[in-house]
Amino acid sequence: MSTTQSLPWLNPARTQLLLDALASRILIIDGAMGTMIQRHRLEEADYRGERFAGGFDSLQAQDHAHGPGCDHGHDLKGNNDLLLLSNPQVIAGVHTAYLEAGADLVETNTFNATAVSQADYHLEHLVYELNKEGARIARQCCDAVEATTPDKPRFVIGVLGPTSRTASISPDVNDPGFRNTSFEALRQTYREAVEGLIDGGADTLMVETIFDTLNAKAALFAIEEAFDGRGARLPVMISGTITDASGRTLSGQTAEAFYTSLMHARPLSIGLNCALGAKDLRPHVETLANVADCYVSAHPNAGLPNAFGEYDETPEEMAETLHEFATAGLLNLVGGCCGTSPDHIRAIAEAVAGIAPRQLPQRLAQAA
Repeated sequence: MSTTQSLPWLNPARTQLLLDALASRILIIDGAMGTMIQRHRLEEADYRGERFAGGFDSLQAQDHAHGPGCDHGHDLKGNNDLLLLSNPQVIAGVHTAYLEAGADLVETNTFNATAVSQADYHLEHLVYELNKEGARIARQCCDAVEATTPDKPRFVIGVLGPTSRTASISPDVNDPGFRNTSFEALRQTYREAVEGLIDGGADTLMVETIFDTLNAKAALFAIEEAFDGRGARLPVMISGTITDASGRTLSGQTAEAFYTSLMHARPLSIGLNCALGAKDLRPHVETLANVADCYVSAHPNAGLPNAFGEYDETPEEMAETLHEFATAGLLNLVGGCCGTSPDHIRAIAEAVAGIAPRQLPQRLAQAA
């Protein structure tokens, strides 16, 4: 297998536009998809749409052309990724709202579009289709908004979520050697997802919300396999999550150790998202900014969840904190995660406008 760095860009013109934009300013990533979907107060029928209407008996018949039928007796409400097929206008509306708020990059609605996560709904056979449609819808929205502002290109980030399983840690405290997944199982489902994201038109791929670095390595291996199979590559972004005040990922790594473990992939960017609000995330982003030989991103939550699981940090409060990140020279890309909305993204975009992006190490700057 060749290294991805030796392969040409799959979409050289689009990639150059992204590299040029990163060299000139701090780019804005969109905000939370789940937060926006919740505002629609969708019910079971909304998740089923026409294609999956009528329960699992009819789903089995209607969906025959797309793969094997599903097991009976499981609701689909809460499967936000399925909305790509059953209610795509909801997802397109969220993407457009973020783009109009100032986002340069939107993330596909594919956070749980892996066999591991879709198994909860008995929809593993939809993985490729979900990822392809996720990228296609985001691409369509980006192209539509970009057409109105041709001097400001908009980019699709194809998202690969962490899955609900961890390859490094036992879920059974009484059996520390037990694992409920494996590197190979993760690699296989990530490969299927990657192929869909590329075919759907993603500009970049992001391995996101990483709490277990071994899961991330499986995703990165699958990405390299896909690139090798095509003889060309896309830029790859990596974003981990610090799970608590310890300053470590769930698998026990500090931000610096996390970067060191994954730097072999030579990502376009590395960063942190989710779990913490911007204030608590700052020292860990600063660590990455000091050691990373690539661009640095941050898309934190809107503070920490309250007793009701909601996020209270206002757009103004979050923007003020991230403005300080920017003026300290820590950022190349910034956005929002849980609890954020287009109002948050608009405020963040305004707060970092005109501030120079973090400078790259000289070697990488020359390579870019």
